[in-house]
Amino acid sequence: MTLCTDSSSALQWKFSQVFGERSIGEDVQDSNKRVKLANGSLAGMGTIKLTSLFDIISAMEFQKSGDYLAVGDRGGRIVIFERKDEKDSLNQWHSRNELEQLDFTAMLHPIFYYKTEFQSHEPEFDYLKSLEIEEKINKVRWCATPNGSLFILSTNDKTVKLWKVKDHKPKKVKGLNPNPFVDSENVLLAASSFVSGQDTPSVANGYAVESTEKIDNMSPSQYGPAKRANIGETVSTRCRKVYAHAHDYNINSISNNSDGETFISVDDLRINLWNLDVSDQCFNIIDMKPSNMEDLTEVITAAEFHPIHCNLLAYSSSRGFIRLVDLRQSAICDHKARILQNGESSGFKSFFTEIVSSISDIKFASDGRHLLSRDYMNLKLWDMRMETSPVAIFKIHEHLRPKVRE
Repeated sequence: MTLCTDSSSALQWKFSQVFGERSIGEDVQDSNKRVKLANGSLAGMGTIKLTSLFDIISAMEFQKSGDYLAVGDRGGRIVIFERKDEKDSLNQWHSRNELEQLDFTAMLHPIFYYKTEFQSHEPEFDYLKSLEIEEKINKVRWCATPNGSLFILSTNDKTVKLWKVKDHKPKKVKGLNPNPFVDSENVLLAASSFVSGQDTPSVANGYAVESTEKIDNMSPSQYGPAKRANIGETVSTRCRKVYAHAHDYNINSISNNSDGETFISVDDLRINLWNLDVSDQCFNIIDMKPSNMEDLTEVITAAEFHPIHCNLLAYSSSRGFIRLVDLRQSAICDHKARILQNGESSGFKSFFTEIVSSISDIKFASDGRHLLSRDYMNLKLWDMRMETSPVAIFKIHEHLRPKVRE
């Protein structure tokens, strides 16, 4: 979306790209819908339609570079979009000399195009607990790309999977060199063209008859190197690791570490630390489950690794608290923690006060100094050095605030 910077009016937003729109008379079952790209196309290059309840968007994540966008839906699928800058299309219509004479830089919006999609999770059934596990994607996270391939972490309620997405350029054989011993230059300099008095008859292509007989009798293994040609690009996906059987409660978030080797999976009461290369073992670093479940007062709602320091971790709770922990202090980090809490919040408290104060998600800024949290009524910006209050509060859904007091 694009921000309109008109000082005479309030901030307004407009769409720079729309992946699909609801048809006239179409029944939308949810306000957050995923758009199914028919025939693998986008931006007017095919039919776009809404298919079913399973096409509702449940998670999305931009890659750190901004070149790719991963979207997960309730059907367990992940769709990947790739960014194509408008400057690429500008180069197609202008020559290099014309582009060098331009006295401005084209400031055009990037366009995302459909790249591929794959089925990440399937519906399962836990026979021990008589529990049906949905295929809905709860979170997707991009991993580091050391060799040019794309790696994605995806999770449903119980299982985390690591996927590898790689581009392939398949080639087909265009032709074979029938005579590996005589190249094209030697053909032009055939002996029959320069040696006089040759009694051996020759054929039209300049080869001697006995030479052509040898060529005809050659086996396929004696042919020269094959000529290959690209026939397009394809994308392959493969599941590299499956991290399962580690959570008793539903997973609500996952987060990659800046070290590129570990990640965390989070449910309502526990946070587990995984190594990307080890799928059968994890370490429990935070456990908020009380000995008596009647004493339970809050649950974990989200967690995020620090973008720079691999030892720092932040997680939020349903009571509106944000806790910062250092993994170097203790193996179990649920007691020694700094708490970010809005100490200045006061006023009328109702039955809905604790419900609307529950934090749904948190996100570190790229500098690692600030943290953004979202609850039902506010968007708060925190400074890691200020524990008592956020540095800025952006109010949301103000039209609902009078109803909360009722």
